[in-house]
Order: sequence, then C-alpha cells, then structure tokens
Amino acid sequence: MTFDRLHHMQLAMPPDGEQAARAFFVGILGMVEVDKPPVLAARGGAWFRAGGVELHLGIEDDFRPARKGHPGIVVTDLDDVVQRLSEAGQDVRWDTDFPGFQRVYAHDPFGNRLEFLHPASR
Repeated sequence: MTFDRLHHMQLAMPPDGEQAARAFFVGILGMVEVDKPPVLAARGGAWFRAGGVELHLGIEDDFRPARKGHPGIVVTDLDDVVQRLSEAGQDVRWDTDFPGFQRVYAHDPFGNRLEFLHPASR
C-alpha cells in the first residue's frame, strides 16, 4: 500500500462557530470557503481551502480545542502569515526546534493549535 496525499484535516469547533471560523480562515488567512455536500452541511461546520490545503471544521457539542495535535501547513511566505495573524491580534510563537524549517505556532479562534512552516534558507 502507498499513500498518495492527505485530502484534508478536520478540526473541531463549538456549536455556532461558523462565523468566527469564516472571519479567521477566510478573513485573516485568505482561504476560500468550500461548499459542503448538502447531507454534510446539515450537520453544521465549514470547510476551507487554499492551495493544496483543505481544512474541515466540524461541530462538536462537548468541544475541547486540540492543544497538541495540529495541522502542519507549509506556506510560501511565512512572514506574510505572521503579519496577518499579528495584525489580527493573534499570538504567534516562533519555534526553532525543527531542523530545516522556520515555523510558528498560532491558534484558531477556538484554541485549536495551528503550525505554519517554511523550508529554511540554505
């Protein structure tokens, strides 16, 4: 068996979190919202895409943010991501412990951990 690619990453959010998710993932990060199939749209939540990355946010009644598990998103311009997050009042934490990459950690509006990384300059 071989793996081809990761189709999407699912994160949870509390009920009625769709507007906050849109404001963050579309408004701050510049992703686009993807229409969910009708049978899945009835469950709530929202899907977002940018480049080859797709994030699905699903409703979880007993929501608890993912503090350790996270998507690791490779970006072409890490400084741009950091600037967007900082201008929106989001905390960004730089981390130098991953050889070969520059990376930062941030959180979505629900406290889910997000990692943004870029290959380090040689």
